[in-house]
Amino acid sequence: MNKSDRGIQSRNREEITKRILVAAEQVFAEYGYSGASISRIATMAGLPKSNVIYYYETKEKLYRRVVGEIFDIWREAADTIAIDNDPTEALSAYIDTKLDLARTRPYGSKVWANEIIQRAPIVQDYLENELRRWTDERLAVIDAWIERGQIRQISSRHLMYAIWATTQHYADFTHQIKTLNDGQELEDRQWEETKTAVKDLLLCGVRKP
Repeated sequence: MNKSDRGIQSRNREEITKRILVAAEQVFAEYGYSGASISRIATMAGLPKSNVIYYYETKEKLYRRVVGEIFDIWREAADTIAIDNDPTEALSAYIDTKLDLARTRPYGSKVWANEIIQRAPIVQDYLENELRRWTDERLAVIDAWIERGQIRQISSRHLMYAIWATTQHYADFTHQIKTLNDGQELEDRQWEETKTAVKDLLLCGVRKP
């Protein structure tokens, strides 16, 4: 096999795995872990069931990969929460990105929410290790901002919880939001208004008087 053929094969592999993950995210969100099946995911992806099994041997492995990808995307969104960044700008950017993800990747948020509601039967180890470590790192940054006098004395933990709860609400409760918006999806203008309102509400308690 020449270099060109290997490149094509690699791109095909990436395309197939992406299709599987996109389909799995939606199926797990809509049917939960128990109600989802490899067959249903394969149908959603437009692939033979054997293809899905080739890349992900079991439903649990595929589910854990989906959850891991969701967390990786959220973790990357929080890269702005770094010690040398301006707190208000950093938190604003984080909220903006989380709301963008609520709009573009709502199924991922629903998968995560469903798992947590069920007391994390599949990924409890992920919560106890990856999530705990990542959260502690972000809280340490916010606490350092407080120590420097850059933001008010607040609970860094509850600030993060409030950001998660508010931004993910727009993904996890899309039907409710759509219903209250006269049965219409939020338009671009409304999403921008949402970002402004959420940042105003969440960050007004952070800024020093």
